[in-house]
Amino acid sequence: MILCEVGGIHIWYLFPCRKQEEQKTLNLCRRCFSQEALQDTFLLTYDCMRRYQGTWHLEKKLIFPANVVLESKNEKLLEYEIRQGRDEIGKSREILKISPDEENFLRFLCGDKKHVGMSRGVIFEGVTKVTEGPLKGLEAQICKIDRHKRLARLETPQGENVRYVLAGLEIMEKVV
Repeated sequence: MILCEVGGIHIWYLFPCRKQEEQKTLNLCRRCFSQEALQDTFLLTYDCMRRYQGTWHLEKKLIFPANVVLESKNEKLLEYEIRQGRDEIGKSREILKISPDEENFLRFLCGDKKHVGMSRGVIFEGVTKVTEGPLKGLEAQICKIDRHKRLARLETPQGENVRYVLAGLEIMEKVV
């Protein structure tokens, strides 16, 4: 994701890369782009639970796999530097602009650490209620819950494309 400035505002963009090479691309972007073109580059992550060896383990996963988030005030300069650095960062790097509504949602969800922690909740008579964690108060955004994988799929605010974000959600109890 890259953030561009529109009237002094930072814009976020998704910058595609190869799967499993996100950290390498992140470091490459920090090295190749000027501070005028790129204010920040980062990876958005979330906590999830995975069961192996008979117990549940907390793991960190990427919200946007095979993408790096870029934040910029100057979209045109950033696109120019991407074109100039194609030999080093790779060919056919199209950047995808994140809508302001989606960006605000992601900023609220991830916070300053750019990470979504585990949430816990209950299902009472078919209604999901998140009792603790970053998803508290965002029940309306949850479109699907996988109780076995302990994941919630959230729909981001409508932008150009409908995008879904995964976040860890452990349902502690279900009351029928």
